[in-house]
Amino acid sequence: MKDRREILRSSLTEHVLAAIDGSRELSDEELRELIERTIREHTKELSLSMAERRTAKRDVFHALRGLDVLQEMMDDPGITEIMVNGPKEVFYEKDGELFRSGVRFSGERRLQDVIQKIASGVNRAVNEANPIVDARLPDGSRVNIVLPPVALDGPAVTIRKFPKERITMERLIALGSISREAAAFLETLVRAGYNIFVSGGTGSGKTTMLNALSDYIPPDERVVTIEDSAELQIAGVPNLVRLEMRNANAEGNHAITIRDLIKTSLRMRPSRIVVGEVRDAASIDMLQSLNTGHNGMSTGHANSPADMLSRIETMTLLGEEIPLLAVRKQIASAIEVIIQLGRLRDKSRKVVEITEILACVDGEILLNPLYVFRETGETADGRIEGELRPTGNCLTRRNKLLAAGLTLPEGVVV
Repeated sequence: MKDRREILRSSLTEHVLAAIDGSRELSDEELRELIERTIREHTKELSLSMAERRTAKRDVFHALRGLDVLQEMMDDPGITEIMVNGPKEVFYEKDGELFRSGVRFSGERRLQDVIQKIASGVNRAVNEANPIVDARLPDGSRVNIVLPPVALDGPAVTIRKFPKERITMERLIALGSISREAAAFLETLVRAGYNIFVSGGTGSGKTTMLNALSDYIPPDERVVTIEDSAELQIAGVPNLVRLEMRNANAEGNHAITIRDLIKTSLRMRPSRIVVGEVRDAASIDMLQSLNTGHNGMSTGHANSPADMLSRIETMTLLGEEIPLLAVRKQIASAIEVIIQLGRLRDKSRKVVEITEILACVDGEILLNPLYVFRETGETADGRIEGELRPTGNCLTRRNKLLAAGLTLPEGVVV
C-alpha cells in the first residue's frame, strides 16, 4: 500500500510539473486546482479510488509546496522532532519516545530538493563544498542539514519543531516544569536586569525557557537578540532588533559571526542583549558586554551550573589568550544566575536548579544554589514526582534589586 502511494505521488507530481506554466508563479489555490484537474485526467489510467484521489491531492501539494513526505509529521502537533537518515529512513519523536515513521522519499534526488528548498528559504547554501548547515522553517522550527560525503548513508536532516503557540511561564508552571514560587523569583530578577544563563542538555527546553523569561522584560527597554538561526519569539517589547549570523559564501568570504553581531550590538544602544546560544569564542564578547553595563540573557549546553561555567571558561580560552584567573573573574562578575534545565527519565523537562554566582575567591568561582529539584517518588505509569524547593540559601547579589526599586515577592523565601 505504501509503495503504491509513493508511486502515485511521484507520478502525479511529474504530471503537474509538466503542466505548470513557468512564466508566472501559481498561488496555492491555483496549484490545488491544477493538481485536482491533473488527478481527474489520470484517474482512469491509474485506476484511482476516491480515497486515493483525496490522498494524492494532499500528497502532491505537499511535494510541491511543503516538505513532501515530512509534511504530515510537520502538521502533527504531537510530534516534536523529525529525523531523516537518508531517503529511506525517517524517524520522529512523540511524547518523548522515538518511532520509525514508515514513510520514505522516492529517492535521494527528491530529498535533496526538499533540502535545497529549506536552505534557500533562509538564504543559506548547502552543497558538497558546504555540507553542514543550520536553518529554520517559516514556523520557526530549527533545521540541521548534513550532506554527503560527511553523512555516509545519505543526507541527514533533523527538524526540531516549535509549538504553534508560545509556551509562557504560566504554561510551564501548569506542566510542572517549574514551581510558582521559583517563577515569581525569576520574574523579579528579569525585571531588575540580572544577567541570566539558561543551561541544559539537548532538548531540555532552553529556548522555550528563554522565550518565557523574555515575557518579563520591561516594555520600555531596547532589546537586541543575536542568534545563529532565528528562533526566539520575544513578545511585548516594541523596541526590538533581531540579528542573525550569516555563513560565508562559496568563496569563503563575507561571513557575519556571532562575535561580529555582539560587537556591533554594543553600538545600538541596547538595554538588554539576548544571545540565543553561546557555543564558541563569542563567549568572551558576551562576557565583556555584560561587564560593561549591559544586561543580558543567553543559553548554553551543559549538565550542571558548574559544567556551564567550565564550558564558558574553555570557550573563552579557545578564543583569546587570557590568564585563567582573569577569565574566571570575568565570568563571576558577568553572570549572576544560572537556570539549569533537565530532561528526566520519564521524558519530562524541568528546572532542576537555580543557582547564584557569587564571586571568584582564591581562583575558584563560588556557587550559591537557591532552588533544587528534589525527586519524591514515581507514579504507577512511570511519571516522576518531585518539587523544585528552596535550599534555604538567600540571594546575595541584591544590588540590582535595590537599583530597580524592587523587592522579592511575598512567599519567595530566598
